[in-house]
Amino acid sequence: MTDPIADYLTRIRNAVMAKHRVVEVPASNIKKDITKILFDKGYILNYKFEEQDGPQGLIKIALKYHPESKTPAIKGIRRISKPGLRKYTGSDTLPRVLNGLGIAIISTSQGVMTDKEARTLSIGGEVLCYVY
Repeated sequence: MTDPIADYLTRIRNAVMAKHRVVEVPASNIKKDITKILFDKGYILNYKFEEQDGPQGLIKIALKYHPESKTPAIKGIRRISKPGLRKYTGSDTLPRVLNGLGIAIISTSQGVMTDKEARTLSIGGEVLCYVY
């Protein structure tokens, strides 16, 4: 697998489209950071990190839906920086997703964070994905 973050985002996107309640993805440190951001911003209901016998482990993600209309909290999730074409941005040109209604997840020198947090700290980095 050449792009594990794209695989992670695709698993979440496919589970949302199929209206699954829980999705399991192989764990890594950056995927754990992205999962924590999605939980903090209210895009997923809950998550659990499970250690396995091997070196990797699993992340179980409970997806969030509206109680009455059953519409998912994640309308779209898109990979921006790919292994073939990395997208970096400075602190002055951080992206705004849907005029601030969505979030951009940025990998900076101080860890993985949202575009709003990076803007307040005035640091740039690699734009991993957009979530809205």
